Amino acid sequence: MALPIYELRINPEAQDGAEVDYIALVDEPAIQRDFVAFNAQQPLTFAIQDEEKRIISGPAMVPDMLIYRNSESMGEHYVKFSRQTIQDIAVKFFRKKYTSNVNLMHSEQMRVDGVTIFESFITDTERGIAPMKGFEDLPEGTWFVSMYVDNDAVWGEVKAGTFRGLSVEGLFDYTRPMTKEEQLLQQIEALLNEQVTD
Repeated sequence: MALPIYELRINPEAQDGAEVDYIALVDEPAIQRDFVAFNAQQPLTFAIQDEEKRIISGPAMVPDMLIYRNSESMGEHYVKFSRQTIQDIAVKFFRKKYTSNVNLMHSEQMRVDGVTIFESFITDTERGIAPMKGFEDLPEGTWFVSMYVDNDAVWGEVKAGTFRGLSVEGLFDYTRPMTKEEQLLQQIEALLNEQVTD
């Protein structure tokens, strides 16, 4: 039996509630409960962009990538983020000034100082924004971030290969995406309503 797929969303205008509030440096996927962490289940990694300048960069979110989850309340399922939701998340993240909200392994006890998110972009060929070198296979709408690591201990762990990827965490609204049949019916209904009002 195929596992259910849910689309995760946020309200970009709400001051609280669903949002991404931290980006973690992770080595393996953490077991999450009431929130979802997008992390290194897939072979996505960051790259040390400049060892002397202590810059690391990599993908934080990839649109429509299925992410396996298993929780007590919902059982086994997949989640994914749309391209629009990723943009909403990135805008809200910066609007709320979360650029120093970095932790290790999704642990509240491992919040770190001296790691700053200073750069961010979402790939969009229409706007001339290409993916990072080495990540050209990722789809349009992928959110990339760069961090400056001033913390000596964290930088040592990065160079040692302890951390392999970036991982967002936060609270999200679960919605079941429409099937292709439901989308088609909705389009037909919209066309019929348009003809009735004309």
